[in-house]
Amino acid sequence: SEDPSVTLFREYLKIDTVHPKPDYDAAVRFLERVGTDLGLASQKVEVCQGCVVLVLTWQGTNPRLRSILLNSHTDVVPVFEEHWTYPPFEAVKDSQGNIYARGAQDMKCVSIQYLEAIRRLKAEGKSFPRTIHLTFVPDEEMGGHKGMEMFVQRPEFRALNVGFALDEGLASPSDTFSVFYGEKSPWWVKVKCVGSPGHGSRFISNTAAEKLHKVINSFLTFRESEKQRLKSDSSLTLGDVTSLNLTMLEGGVSFNVVPSEMAAGFDIRIPPTMDLKAFEEQVVAWCRGAGDGVTYEFIQKCMDQHVTSTEESDPWWKAFSGVCRDMKLQIKLEIFPAATDSRYIRAVRHPAIGFSPMNRTPVLLHDHNEFLNEQVFLRGIDIYARLLSALASVPPLPAE
Repeated sequence: SEDPSVTLFREYLKIDTVHPKPDYDAAVRFLERVGTDLGLASQKVEVCQGCVVLVLTWQGTNPRLRSILLNSHTDVVPVFEEHWTYPPFEAVKDSQGNIYARGAQDMKCVSIQYLEAIRRLKAEGKSFPRTIHLTFVPDEEMGGHKGMEMFVQRPEFRALNVGFALDEGLASPSDTFSVFYGEKSPWWVKVKCVGSPGHGSRFISNTAAEKLHKVINSFLTFRESEKQRLKSDSSLTLGDVTSLNLTMLEGGVSFNVVPSEMAAGFDIRIPPTMDLKAFEEQVVAWCRGAGDGVTYEFIQKCMDQHVTSTEESDPWWKAFSGVCRDMKLQIKLEIFPAATDSRYIRAVRHPAIGFSPMNRTPVLLHDHNEFLNEQVFLRGIDIYARLLSALASVPPLPAE
């Protein structure tokens, strides 16, 4: 008696695409099979060895118009099975209809919802002026460097003629749906401190540890100020402030040796409202204030701060928000607090909205016992069917 869409969802969840050895081949074969069943054109683009982007296409009646891109990633993050109630790749459904599996929220649900929305529309005999492309990309959970970041630079991506993109969002525990129109810029900074070495029994001056202590204090003082700013203003979300965490420490060779070098790594996520040049100058000042021999380097430094228009005069947003109003969906506009492949799409000047239709659902991406209720999943197909109808029917724009 299970809905066939739910059965398909559970089948996809059982494919083990967990890092560090995701079975991308099995995922692509599965998705290709579904695409063939739906009569969609298929293309595989190997962006680097072992990393394939699958493109499924539903041709529009006016292919010259810019297309709608539905993006999702096939990989999932590791699990600690001892903390799971059910095996994380068996897609067990409990008596309440909750489906437990890694990827249930992030984001295999969305992949299947896209496909099942198209199945419904095609079964109803619908067709639309704009072409709809579905991209299933690898490596998102590792930063997208062997996935979407490379794909957007390729001629195969340019040939998609993208006008507007949908990508992943987050679950929402309330009645509202979170809609993300931009993302923070992820900066990973490594600060290295060089100082005087010596015997562990002496009070050596100008040590690397003393300098690193000052650096860490400066960074974490800023962290606390942003934390308090978020806490004191109820209108702010996590996407509106700069998050900063000390995530790595390096140094030392023995308990009785004062090291000549120590280092710390920081994960910083900066909202689009922050002046990136001014913030880097602040990092410089923190390092300079710790003394001589203190340097920093970027392991990752995203400088793109493009956001997608949410003005009602924008035709794409007008179509998206109009469906939300018609379906009486309460939406909350936010900046995504972490990072998704949307940032690469926006960086090549295409508007993108992050949206996973999961309300009344705890946020469990990357967490133990990740689950999604089957009724929430099915409701998401309804929502996507309406969204795709509206977006693929946006009238020709002046540039078209």
